[in-house]
Amino acid sequence: MFGIKKLLRLSDEGYEGLKRGVFAAVLSNLCMFLPFGVAVMVITLLLRPLTDGGTLNASELWIWLGAGVAAAILYFFVYRNEYRKTYTAAYSETEKIRVEVAEKLRRLPLSFFNRKDLSELTTNIMGDCASIEHTMSHVLPNLIGGGVTVTFVSVLLAFYDWRMALALFAALPVAFGLIFATKKLMSIGDRHVQAKLNVAEQMQEYLEGIKVVKAFGLAGEKSEALKNALSVMLKEAVTFEAIAGAFVTLAMMVLQVGIGLVTLVGVTLLTGGTLSPIAFLTFLIISVKIYSPIIVILTLLPEFFYTLVSTRRMQALREEKPMTGDENAELTGFTVELKNVSFAYNDADVVRDVSLTIPQSSVTALVGPSGSGKTTISRLIARVWDAREGEILIGGRNIREIDPERLMSYMSFVFQDVVLFNDTVMNNIRVGKKDAADEEIYAAARLARCDGFIREMPDGYETVVGENGSTLSGGERQRISIARALLKNAPIVLLDEATASLDPENETQIQAAISELVKGRTVVVIAHRLRTVIGADKIAVLEGGRLVEEGTGEALLAAGGLFARLYKIQRESLGWAIGKH
Repeated sequence: MFGIKKLLRLSDEGYEGLKRGVFAAVLSNLCMFLPFGVAVMVITLLLRPLTDGGTLNASELWIWLGAGVAAAILYFFVYRNEYRKTYTAAYSETEKIRVEVAEKLRRLPLSFFNRKDLSELTTNIMGDCASIEHTMSHVLPNLIGGGVTVTFVSVLLAFYDWRMALALFAALPVAFGLIFATKKLMSIGDRHVQAKLNVAEQMQEYLEGIKVVKAFGLAGEKSEALKNALSVMLKEAVTFEAIAGAFVTLAMMVLQVGIGLVTLVGVTLLTGGTLSPIAFLTFLIISVKIYSPIIVILTLLPEFFYTLVSTRRMQALREEKPMTGDENAELTGFTVELKNVSFAYNDADVVRDVSLTIPQSSVTALVGPSGSGKTTISRLIARVWDAREGEILIGGRNIREIDPERLMSYMSFVFQDVVLFNDTVMNNIRVGKKDAADEEIYAAARLARCDGFIREMPDGYETVVGENGSTLSGGERQRISIARALLKNAPIVLLDEATASLDPENETQIQAAISELVKGRTVVVIAHRLRTVIGADKIAVLEGGRLVEEGTGEALLAAGGLFARLYKIQRESLGWAIGKH
């Protein structure tokens, strides 16, 4: 049993629950034999006058009939106890596993999510956990319980008549040999699981891109990819079920040979005078029932082998190493320093030997062509990833020493792509500070220039914004995200293209909101529109992952370098666009 605990990575409580479930299953299986024992005794009483020439003992017969009723009632309560022990323990344990996995995902670096598809992670949390749940509730208790019960009954029958017991179980080793041969087919199980993952991935891609599919008439092309994935899954499922099912069916057929052997050996012994008719009848009755738990075992073993595929994937996820650090770290200063920092996505370098100081209580802008490493540097500062080389200090302390969640508590973020929850406006702003009073939320909304349009909504601050804020415009979603950041009141603010896709009216409103947000804070701004950051305290210009210039906007324009060229191109482009318009 301890091996199962290690295999499924069960908690101590879950392991104890599984043991209780197995014990309850053993008790339930044993109780199932009580009515058969009673039936044997009743038949013995009925046959005794014929074999011994005595009279029927009616009172004893009624006692055994009453015992049969009591056995049926006992089985009802024992089975109810088994249900409660097995299912409750399984559901509680898988709930803990899902919460543990969700917590683990929250603490993993983003490099992990670059390697894993969202559909695969969803399958881990839902499908693989469901497999473990099914194993704990349906498979292992019945598998182990049936094994213990069959062993116990086999020993009793061997003491009763070892010759008949041997005939009864002679085919058992062959049947189990066939079942254990299916363990060699787990490569087919791996292919089946991978096929299901491919279907989940194609389905997610199809649904997420349905707007593009409809707009560009890609229904045939994209549905064909999904159809092919479903076809492969069907093929793998049929192959796996056919082969595994064939072995299980063959094992059951072999097992049934035991009934014939019992009959043959019993008749031989009976005619030879070395076996009583009652003993012969007893084995015939028991042979009908004893094979039921064995057939359950033969059926469940391939299923258990198959669930090991999901179990291995789940364990691999649970063993991923999270980012670590001091959970109680205190920062006393908020100057950010990058010292010879390099970083790569897989083997592609995106930040190369960057050294940069971002002074406390100032605005520093990161600018440069697309792919120059601006967003990556902001993510490195927030310790979304750890730098491959070099170090990043905040207030003189290496951020590798700080727990990522603790580090995040010192930072607020405003991104171009705003994520809102299908909840009220009030609760979406409260994300910035869980225990914020309503008045604090109203104040943050006013500073973010969103109080006005919120109060015009049907239910004001209690209006549900829809999935990802679908009922709001881009500018409204952006201002709500700024309200979150204002409510959090963190000393470091990271702004990533916060106004890039907005119309002039919304941009003006958001610039005013951002002006409130950055007061007295250490601010890192990423922008493509250079005119929006020309007044920053410092501008760091990146190209090809390297820092090529830094200084004030005025000094960089005068230097005539990359910043000046980009600024000139944007100004001429804007003038051309206005002239054409």
